[in-house]
Amino acid sequence: MFPERVVLVGFMGSGKTRVGRELANRLGWRHVDLDREIEVREGVTIPEYFERHGETAFRAIEAEITPLFTAASHTVISTGGGWVTNPGMFEALPSGTLTVFLRVAPEEVLRRVSVGPGRSTRPLLAGPDPAAKIVELMAARDPLYSRAMLAVETDRRSPRDVAEEICRNMQGGEWQTKHDVDSGIE
Repeated sequence: MFPERVVLVGFMGSGKTRVGRELANRLGWRHVDLDREIEVREGVTIPEYFERHGETAFRAIEAEITPLFTAASHTVISTGGGWVTNPGMFEALPSGTLTVFLRVAPEEVLRRVSVGPGRSTRPLLAGPDPAAKIVELMAARDPLYSRAMLAVETDRRSPRDVAEEICRNMQGGEWQTKHDVDSGIE
């Protein structure tokens, strides 16, 4: 069985947006980046939204708009890094959804999101020690990301290579096997 949609989860800087675009292109599907959708809806950047309203308000909007896009077939959805912290998000996904955890090492995250020594554009990494904050947030979120049906390493890999691996898993039905095991289906 081929999935009807794909939801990409993972830490900031794991490549969700770039892999999502590549995967959607390969499949001939639509790509939706939830962060961009929120920016369009709210008329401000994510950092500006965080500064004005805080993380709790941002997570509420994330939870509110997710069903608007997960209802559609033939869609690849790139979530924000903290999307998994919204209770019930995985459970609310329609059947036929492949969830993919894009794994990335803390050092790679720091390299990808840094704009200078000890500086990042990401609101949750503001402060004196972004490397320590990455490790802390990853430790808290990894058990949530690990609920995804498929995990793919992204370190030192191009978005194209990662998308190819996801496509191979989709075609081989390996994602369905993990779903069946997680669901208790035999």
